[in-house]
Amino acid sequence: MADATTTHEDTRAYWETRHREHDELASGGHIGLDRPGNELFYAQRLGTLLSLVGDLSSPAAPLFVLDAGCGKGHFARALARCGHRVDAFDTSRTAVDHARAEGGGPRYDVAALDEWRAPWPYDIVVCVDVLFHVLDDEEWAAGLRNLASLVRVAGRLIVTDEDTAHRTPRGARIVHRPLTAYRAELEPLGLRHTLSRPYGFRENRVGFHVFTRTR
Repeated sequence: MADATTTHEDTRAYWETRHREHDELASGGHIGLDRPGNELFYAQRLGTLLSLVGDLSSPAAPLFVLDAGCGKGHFARALARCGHRVDAFDTSRTAVDHARAEGGGPRYDVAALDEWRAPWPYDIVVCVDVLFHVLDDEEWAAGLRNLASLVRVAGRLIVTDEDTAHRTPRGARIVHRPLTAYRAELEPLGLRHTLSRPYGFRENRVGFHVFTRTR
């Protein structure tokens, strides 16, 4: 469920405004941090993310990676620099226009989590600090299921959230959901939870959850 006054279009409008009014780090990072703080926050998350993706890519056989909810493309560009073939999308056209202007290899488009379609499965689908901003439970589940459908057999879906004891709203724009809620949606689709790794950044209680497709 979600606040009855908060619609999908309200959420899109919020992110358009946030990406327009904040720089490339704060708009998709932590608006409560200064620039150096967000530099640290991005660097720490990126280092952990790259360790979870692994180093199996090569020029002859790049990993196909999807960055879902890419914002202004910070992680997408980093993944492309590491030799991966990266698709990326975000619901904010402002963010996508910025990411395209930065270049760096990824292919960008505008879409919501439940709208993205691809002609091929991905080795890795990443969704960093996005799902807990989806307030409506049905929209959250639809987006999560769509991302799961894009992962090849033996591929990985990497998402981030707190592992709370139960569904936990925090402020006007965040709803944290427990790992059990993710497992309930993903395990029937053939994805098994294989790893959790907290950020370990200051007071932040969010972490990465890795699901591997087994069938």
